[in-house]
Amino acid sequence: MGNRFQVKDRFADGAQYIDGQLRSGTSGQSHTVVNPATGEEVLTYELASTADVDEAVAAAKRAFPAWSAATPGERSDALHRLAAVLAEQAEDFAYAESLQCGKPIKLSTEFDVPGTIDNTAFFAGAARHLQGQAAAEYSGDHTSYVRREAIGVVGSIAPWNYPLQMAAWKILPAIAAGNTIVLKPAELTPLTSLMFAQAAKDAGLPDGVVNIVTGAGRDAGEHLVGHPDVVMTSFTGSTAVGKRVAEIATATVKRLHLELGGKAPFLVFDDADLEAAAHGAVAASLINTGQDCTAATRAYVQRPLHDAFVTRVAELMETVRLGDPFDPATDLGPLVSHAQRDRVAGFVERARGYATVVTGGEVPGGELAEGAYYRPTLVSGAAQDSEVVQSEIFGPVLVVLPFDTDDEGIELANDTPYGLAASAWSRDVYRAGRATREIKAGCVWVNDHIPIISEMPHGGYKASGFGKDMSAYSFEEYTQVKHVMYDNTAVAAKDWHRTIFGDRI
Repeated sequence: MGNRFQVKDRFADGAQYIDGQLRSGTSGQSHTVVNPATGEEVLTYELASTADVDEAVAAAKRAFPAWSAATPGERSDALHRLAAVLAEQAEDFAYAESLQCGKPIKLSTEFDVPGTIDNTAFFAGAARHLQGQAAAEYSGDHTSYVRREAIGVVGSIAPWNYPLQMAAWKILPAIAAGNTIVLKPAELTPLTSLMFAQAAKDAGLPDGVVNIVTGAGRDAGEHLVGHPDVVMTSFTGSTAVGKRVAEIATATVKRLHLELGGKAPFLVFDDADLEAAAHGAVAASLINTGQDCTAATRAYVQRPLHDAFVTRVAELMETVRLGDPFDPATDLGPLVSHAQRDRVAGFVERARGYATVVTGGEVPGGELAEGAYYRPTLVSGAAQDSEVVQSEIFGPVLVVLPFDTDDEGIELANDTPYGLAASAWSRDVYRAGRATREIKAGCVWVNDHIPIISEMPHGGYKASGFGKDMSAYSFEEYTQVKHVMYDNTAVAAKDWHRTIFGDRI
């Protein structure tokens, strides 16, 4: 990784970024970022208070008039410069992301960081492409056209599983559209969000356009969502917390975007390529140590392939290499914390009472014992209504269940409260096409599971929330649509007036 920067030196001034400056929080409470691979302290910082949130919102509000008045080309140029700065600092971003999350460095280097740079370049282009209906004389006597305008200060909350990418997904469409933003990252993983804000300043974005407040959800987060000067809230996290965010946001009539939990089905028909499906299942269930809302968690396999699929997935899982996140050979890092590791282990231990743990289901010993590691785990024989099938585990655990008919498979795939992502595996284009139509999820892959691209939207159905990240669909959510209508007749007494007063002339 070259010369790694010293985190404590980099953030000596604090873990709040307000009006273009790093500063310390004023809550009187501290929090420690821990390397989940070793349990060692990375950074201890002061959490944000509600007063810090107020200052960040005030900075964003001051910056809004000038930033929203910048031309689309000027905002686009700024984001192109930001993409270049991120590319220059890619190694530092990958290092910080792996340090605070425990991600294998190959995932940070090849997925998180380049994905964020690509998102930045995409929204640099989107800033210059405001979509609207063509100006025309729809009434006959008037010319109508649509304006897309910035809406104001956005207050967003990002999760701990993809801190850099989620920060970018919140910040980029907001500022590309001319808004300013206050982002609250998770207390566990604030480093790359702060670095992203600093990179924006390095790229020449004005102070106050991007602000970061790192505080507790019940204090800083709720205050941000309920702030009277915040006009839109975007939240990514659990469905339970999303409900609370919605309560606060709707009380102040804010625009709301929620990307919540997932329990993605992985539907394997009996004509599927077994080897492809098995490899896909291992990769899709273990990405980011399973801490991914779109990760494959429920594999439904048509009965003729079920046993062979279980055997092959177990074989492949047993080849996965756990280890130091900074070792390029490491496949699977720790979970984000020991508390999360223990939560995942609890699901598996309870499942032993009603299902079979085919492989994994244990905390490794030896050199990995100090970290929050958990072995890749495959569970079979669970009932559809069991906890391990219905609840979001958020760890390296895949549950496999059989099905008989195509109708049953699709019905089972839809049988959870969630609807974020899914995949269907088949060589039959009609079978796969039916699955893409009938599975209720915001993204359905065919013969793959996980890839995302900046040009396409990401967001869910049902309890997985509403609204989209990435793509032009996301960009539009951060704009206010205004209809402008001009009279073309220059007639004082118009014919339609007689419906209100007087007689037809």
